[in-house]
Amino acid sequence: MSKPLADIRCQICRSRLDDEDLFCSNCGTENPHHRDVEPLPVQQPSVYSFRCDGCGASMSYDTSAKALRCPFCGSTKMSKQENVRTLRPRWVVPFRVPYDKATQILRKFLANGFWRPGDAASSSSIDKVTQVFVPFWVFAADTDSFWTGDSPKVPYGARGNWVPVSGKHQSHYDGILVGASSILTAEEIDRIRPFDLSKAVPPEEVELEHVIVEEFRLARKFAKPLAVSMIEEREAAACSRYLPGGGRNVRVNVTISSLSSEPVLLPIWIMVYHYRKQTYRVLVNGQTGEIHGEAPFSYAKAAQVGLFIFFVLAMLIAMSLF
Repeated sequence: MSKPLADIRCQICRSRLDDEDLFCSNCGTENPHHRDVEPLPVQQPSVYSFRCDGCGASMSYDTSAKALRCPFCGSTKMSKQENVRTLRPRWVVPFRVPYDKATQILRKFLANGFWRPGDAASSSSIDKVTQVFVPFWVFAADTDSFWTGDSPKVPYGARGNWVPVSGKHQSHYDGILVGASSILTAEEIDRIRPFDLSKAVPPEEVELEHVIVEEFRLARKFAKPLAVSMIEEREAAACSRYLPGGGRNVRVNVTISSLSSEPVLLPIWIMVYHYRKQTYRVLVNGQTGEIHGEAPFSYAKAAQVGLFIFFVLAMLIAMSLF
């Protein structure tokens, strides 16, 4: 039987824990009271944990590097964290996009887009390109749902414009990703999906000592309701497709079972560049090359479009008066 919540505290920082926590969400120390906890690997002497004083990101970093610099905000003010034990990932998706390809993707990103300045690609200087393994929770579950709704396809001879319909639906969902990063937003992560999780390998097969690895900062108990919400949304969309011709008043009662999760690390290039003294950040999926981020905006083009619309409206008004 697990201990009451008030009786379980982190051995390092004394924060409260429960038996669903794999690690302390405050300092990252392993929770020895977790039901399914497995031993964490011993870190190599050259790898230490640091916390960015600028944005608060926590990460492991190879101290053989001459300078420590946060890949998320660019700050060089990094504080070493003592006695930190991090959650071990079950799987790691390796990088497949090399450095040269990542920079090419960025240049193409800057060259495309109507609202980009014409010299955005040629005049931008890439300041920092960093490989980062970002933490995620991957959930899987089975669903058993009962749905009801009103269908516009009324049987011949029946009165009314709508007819009530209902049904059952069973499904299995896997690969539900919930970001465990304390810095990257859900929107940023969503824009560079998908990741092919079938290519994941055990962490022992990936070099993690000489790259930056962001530490897990979202406990499973907080990731779980986010995953459940995502599963319910997908199940509602799946059930809605059973309504012939669309419908209204759709209600879906979802029962989720066999919910499981695993901690994984996914590859992301974090790139910082400058354009006309402004700093921008973009993310590149290290497996597929999908890109998302900030880009300079051409106010000159916006002014030209505004003037064109003004003249068109002026002409239409003048034509209507004659």
